[in-house]
Amino acid sequence: MSRDLRQYARQTNVRLLIGLFLLLFVVGLGLIYTFYGLGGVVTGFFCILGGLAPLGLIWLVLWGMEWFVKRNDR
Repeated sequence: MSRDLRQYARQTNVRLLIGLFLLLFVVGLGLIYTFYGLGGVVTGFFCILGGLAPLGLIWLVLWGMEWFVKRNDR
């Protein structure tokens, strides 16, 4: 077993994100379906996507800045 702590941290972060999305979509949309039906699930799905859009945009901007700095650093 390797002791690469950076790889372990990266792997842990990926697993936490996967768990978050599974919980959010499967459990969240499942509960919405239970109480409101299919129309509520469709609305809930688009609301979740709308709520995650700013996070995705922030991540995209930060990734682009990191790429730009690494490219110009060479």
